[in-house]
Amino acid sequence: QVQLVESGGGSVQAGGTLKLACAASGYTVNSGCMAWFRQAPGNEREWVAALDSAGYPDYSDSVKRRFTVSRGNANNTLYLQMRNLKLEDTAMYYCAADRGLWYRNDCWSSKKTRAYWGQGTQVTVSS
Repeated sequence: QVQLVESGGGSVQAGGTLKLACAASGYTVNSGCMAWFRQAPGNEREWVAALDSAGYPDYSDSVKRRFTVSRGNANNTLYLQMRNLKLEDTAMYYCAADRGLWYRNDCWSSKKTRAYWGQGTQVTVSS
């Protein structure tokens, strides 16, 4: 059974940093196609970043050059390092994973259906 558990959310001032983690069980992070999404109240879920099975990342324009997605193979965890946080980054953040191996756009696509989801971790950015 695959389980994804996010952590690392919290409250931070604009310009600050946070690092989210997504610990996986029943799933191999270092070869998986995984992604981060977020959803703010009243908004649709938004794709944020993804890491394909070869470890190549892609980012939405809204977070490019501020967020970094990576994986820790030793602890089977996906990370999202967030820098220079803005008020509009406030949302519930979710990690998601896919079955099988997916590369480049086949993994990165914001429209791709994801097989597994975590429960989310809240990020709140204040001025």
